[in-house]
Formats: sequence, structure tokens, C-alpha cells
Amino acid sequence: MHPGDDPDVRLMLQAQAGDAAAFQELYAKYARQMVRFARQFCRSQARAEELAQDIFLQVHRARGTYEARARFSTWLFRIATNTCLSEMRRPERRHPTLSLDADPEADEPRHQLGDPAAREGEAAALANEKRERLLALLHSLPPQQRAAVLLARAEGFSYEEVAETLECSVPAVKSLIHRATLVLRDGMKRYEAGED
Repeated sequence: MHPGDDPDVRLMLQAQAGDAAAFQELYAKYARQMVRFARQFCRSQARAEELAQDIFLQVHRARGTYEARARFSTWLFRIATNTCLSEMRRPERRHPTLSLDADPEADEPRHQLGDPAAREGEAAALANEKRERLLALLHSLPPQQRAAVLLARAEGFSYEEVAETLECSVPAVKSLIHRATLVLRDGMKRYEAGED
């Protein structure tokens, strides 16, 4: 897609010219996505919401220097990724804890798991346990690998867009994703084999 064909680029250019409604439209479109993305780095819904606010504050402050050279989302995710990576560098955030009893959508423990004897309840519990294991493995990845995997796999960015977002080369992105995929695949195989 050519940047001129991206309706979000047009909105950002309008916001750059002082159109507050255009900025509000971009916020409404991307706010939940930013919270979800940030949540993969901090594991706290409240902190993810704060980070999303920080991201949009930075977008607003940087609007004057914005240049429509790529999709708007690529530029937005560069800011989001840098914000999240900075969050991970904070000493108190370096070793996030993950509780298997923690609901990934809330900061409180789950209290109702359904009827453990029911087939659907068991299947749901197993699927949730598998998901929690994958999240734990994702959190064990180095920050750059995690960012590359999330951008490519969860957000659907091309390798070129991931490279632009992370400000590195396409071969570096391929290497980051390859190493991350090996760790995730190996970790899930060990989990399924009952080794973890």
C-alpha cells in the first residue's frame, strides 16, 4: 500500500494541521490495539492502559514531525514498541511474574473455572493452561525477539514493516523471529511432553 492510499495517513496529516477530530478518530481506532500490544510486555491491564495513553501522548507531541513515508500503523507501532521496550528496561519490570491462576484479561485471580468434571470445562481449562504456557514462553523471550514476533504474528506486519518499526534490517528481523519461534516451539513441545 502506498502511504497516500492509507486513510490513517490522511487523518494523521489532518491532525498535524490541527484537526483534533482527526486525532480523536485515530485514537478511537487504535486505542484498544495499543492496550493489547502493551499488555504483551507488561502483563498488567492497568499499566497497559497507562502505556497506551503514553503512546498517544507521544504521537500527539510528534505530530509536527510526522512524515507520510509508510503506513501510519508502522509509525504508530514504532512509537509503541519503543515505549514498551523502555518499560521492560525499568528495573522493577525486568522479571515479570506470571501466575497460572491469573486471568490475562484482568489483574485479579480467576475464581470460577467451571465444572471440572464437564468435558467442555476440561477442554477449556486445558486450552487456557496451554495459552498461559505460551504467554509465559513469550515473556521469557528477549525484548527485541518478543517485539518482532508480536508485530509479525499478532499484528500481521510484513518483515519489511517490522524492520522499519524496530529500526533494523530485514535479515535481522528474520533472525529475531526465527530464534523466537525455536524457543516457543521447543517450550511448547516440552510442555506437551510433560517435561515442564
